[in-house]
Amino acid sequence: MAPSERPGSSLTPLARLGFGDLQDAEKYLEELSVETGLTRDELLSDVAVAADPDGAISALVSIVRRDAAPVRALRQSAHGWRTLWALLGASTGFGEFYLRHPEEIGQIHTFGALPSSEGVLASMLESVAAKDGFAPDGSETSWVALRVRYRRILAQIAAYDLLSDSPINEVAAVSSRLADAAGAALEASLCVARTRISGGAAGAGLFPRADVAATQLSIIGMGKTGARELNYISDVDVIFVAGADAEAEESLGQSKIVDIATRLALQTMRGVSSIEIEPPLWEVDANLRPEGKQGALVRTLDSHLAYYDRWAKGWEFQALLKARPIAGDAELGAAYVDAVQPKIWTSAARENFVDNVQRMRERVTEHIPPEEVPLQIKLGPGGIRDIEFTVQLLQLVHGLSDERIRQRSTLDALDSLVAQGYIGRAEASTFSDHYRFLRLLEHRVQLRHLRRTHLMPEDRSDLRILARATKLAETGPKIWDQWERVKREVREIHVRLFYRPLLSAVASLPAEERVLSTDQARDRLAAIGFVDPAGALRHIAALTTGLSRKATIQRHLMPVMIRWFAHGVDPDYGLIAFRRLSERLGDTHWFLRMLRDSSGAAESLSYALSGSHYVGELMEWIPESAAWLDDPAALRPRTGTALQQEARAIQTRHTRIDDAMRAVRALRRRELLRTAMAGIGGDITIEEVAAALTTITDVTIQATLRAVRREVVPPEDDSLDFSIIAMGRFGGAELGFGSDADVMYVYRANDVSAERAHALSTKIVSELRKHSEDHRLPLDLDADLRPEGRNGPLVRSLDSYAEYYRRWSLSWEAQALLRARGVAGSVKLITAFMELADQVRYPAAVDPQSLREIKRIKARVENERLPQGVDPSRHLKLGPGTLSDVEWLCQIIQLEHGHDHPELRTTSTQATLEAASAAGLIPEIAAQRLGEAWRLSSRLRSANTLLSGQTSDVLPADRKRLDGIGRLLGYPPRSATSVEEDYLATARRSRRVFEKLFYG
Repeated sequence: MAPSERPGSSLTPLARLGFGDLQDAEKYLEELSVETGLTRDELLSDVAVAADPDGAISALVSIVRRDAAPVRALRQSAHGWRTLWALLGASTGFGEFYLRHPEEIGQIHTFGALPSSEGVLASMLESVAAKDGFAPDGSETSWVALRVRYRRILAQIAAYDLLSDSPINEVAAVSSRLADAAGAALEASLCVARTRISGGAAGAGLFPRADVAATQLSIIGMGKTGARELNYISDVDVIFVAGADAEAEESLGQSKIVDIATRLALQTMRGVSSIEIEPPLWEVDANLRPEGKQGALVRTLDSHLAYYDRWAKGWEFQALLKARPIAGDAELGAAYVDAVQPKIWTSAARENFVDNVQRMRERVTEHIPPEEVPLQIKLGPGGIRDIEFTVQLLQLVHGLSDERIRQRSTLDALDSLVAQGYIGRAEASTFSDHYRFLRLLEHRVQLRHLRRTHLMPEDRSDLRILARATKLAETGPKIWDQWERVKREVREIHVRLFYRPLLSAVASLPAEERVLSTDQARDRLAAIGFVDPAGALRHIAALTTGLSRKATIQRHLMPVMIRWFAHGVDPDYGLIAFRRLSERLGDTHWFLRMLRDSSGAAESLSYALSGSHYVGELMEWIPESAAWLDDPAALRPRTGTALQQEARAIQTRHTRIDDAMRAVRALRRRELLRTAMAGIGGDITIEEVAAALTTITDVTIQATLRAVRREVVPPEDDSLDFSIIAMGRFGGAELGFGSDADVMYVYRANDVSAERAHALSTKIVSELRKHSEDHRLPLDLDADLRPEGRNGPLVRSLDSYAEYYRRWSLSWEAQALLRARGVAGSVKLITAFMELADQVRYPAAVDPQSLREIKRIKARVENERLPQGVDPSRHLKLGPGTLSDVEWLCQIIQLEHGHDHPELRTTSTQATLEAASAAGLIPEIAAQRLGEAWRLSSRLRSANTLLSGQTSDVLPADRKRLDGIGRLLGYPPRSATSVEEDYLATARRSRRVFEKLFYG
């Protein structure tokens, strides 16, 4: 054990008092005792109030070494000595201030209560000896005096704050007085500025004193300054307004008034922000003025109003919510605020207002450097901005019709919102407490070095100092844990707070206690994105009215889910679909438990219903599917083996074909829904989606064929072989949502007569097409790729296929066979057919005329098959650079080289591209661009179907639908333009490659 750590050591008490560097502390105490005449015990009597005793004693020694007299004088005041320890222990910035101006220590004993607003203003004006709006001395000396006095006032406010028993309860009062001090500093600086431009030191004689006196300049505080919520060190946001009375305006002219006012504004800003002997106080930020940095620094009131009437954006009115005159001409400032008030409170009626506010909040978060996000007290998720934006949005939306919630400060606004019933008391109380907590953290980290910052410290020592300075925790880890908890709770409330008042007013409260009228609730729903707010109100009331357990849980969950619906593509449909699902499942125990206990499942459900009509319509018929959202494993596509086992069990259970097919259709719908929900949630890739959809279709067709064969083919004809060959994207195992199932039918008579075999096979095909029909989720068995196309027989024998391909086969039919794959029926027959197909689709040599014919057909398809009136560039299947281009190019490569390159013998487009690139048949970059276009076109087709519930090959031009498609593809909200631009650019690159390789 070191000597300093032994029991009884003189250093042990220092450690208990919070000192870390005990040897230096002991040395400093000896020096201070000599210089001040105080004993060791007297020096240490109040050190416990210092958040950082080491920093405090080090700063104190530095001050004493420069000038010990003020410190000796302060020893007569116990309160002053205690205050000095508190200031130096919380702020190295104050240590530097008193080192520059040790004489200011003589004022500390006067610090007690929080100074009044009037007292702060009087003191600041006294510092520059202001009289009648002018300062006697317009030199930099006045600026120095101003800044020193401001820091004296800042120290007085900080002393009150730091010595408070519960500083978290003083946040509002302290912030208010800091804003008053900022306004007073600007007032004093304006007095100096008037002198400077009318005969003071710098710029002497620019304007006559009388002209300067006649010019009105009002300084409007914005942001935290306007709301009287200022930090210790923060930019002070302002707007400058110029004016004069009628006589002065006629005498001087508006141009000169603005010129004088602009000079005054510039000098006023310099007085607090320029580099001088005494450091700047803070930055005066005038960028919230009309046109921002590009706009005039000073405007007249009329000029301001003209701009707001014609050009202002929604965020500018949000900023004006906190506008307040803080310095300069009070009458002009009041006129400005009165004039902009109506504009502020009608801004929420603007189109896309709420959407724009939400986007602005998202942009703030996006611009935070990634390494700062977990440390941001102000801007990060769960930070101060989450609270402020939520409260302001509520105010602006509802303040249109309710003047009682038009408050500037966040805490006052919260109180008003609670009083008027727009938010619940519990949520508002938590929000209010956490706002004070976060602001207190912000105050202390800024006090530490009197520097503008909003970042939590990571160093253990700094966290310990922060904990002591806030009096919220005993240790650094504990203050960090509190902060993490507060962030989580703030973020949760930020997500849901906007919507809870709607439910408490419309559904939960008895009629006589409702504070929101139906019209107000309807206006709010419209503001957050519902197209039919009246209908939404009816659905909400139906879901939440009553005393049942179901209604109770729905009332608890609906605020959150309304928010998720509102952030979806179609909130109206999402709410309707949720109501229908709830009516089917709302009384079941598992559904209620899932809704209550699994927020992830509830959010996923809201997202799926508001983002996909395809999912919503299927969930109404398969309501038990909601349970999958609470189990990630349940959303994984089931294996082909598992589905086959279930399908065979259906055949065992049901002897009647109608019953069997009803069960098979249910199986198919259920698995398509499972795949859609997984795809929407991003749980599976596009390749997994295609594989799952293909497997589901395979199993459905196989089960249908078994059921039909059992019904159609008598035992005596059982030797008949019958098979189904998948073609097109089905054969390539590349199905998307809404894709047809291209097929061909083949049979082999064996011991059955040729006529009988053909009749039975024709009957099988007819029954297959009949029983595979599903009016809710169509399964189109398309046989148009058979020999001779629509003019050929639906079903042929194997020998007939062989004879046809030998004698009459056209180039496009060999091309079609490239994607042939057996999926159902006799395995031996499938094997024989595929051997036949290989001879046709992988020839040893390709007739050049056949290749020319394929290219001619491709050109004709582009010209003739596009639907009339459709923009070719938006057609996802036949448009330039899309599915058709990529697939035809792959197929012509397979025809030419499949015989010599076995790796090309695949039905998969993507596998063909990879094999062709690996074999050097096409450049790697070409394969990459073609693959990107094929994948994106495929994803867009499926997303289009999922969104609308209807199959379409055309990329919609409607921005809302485009945004919905983008959301399903993983784009952020409001990405319609990005979706369109990405698709068109990808297709253009693909088309250039296609034309070079296909026609070149």
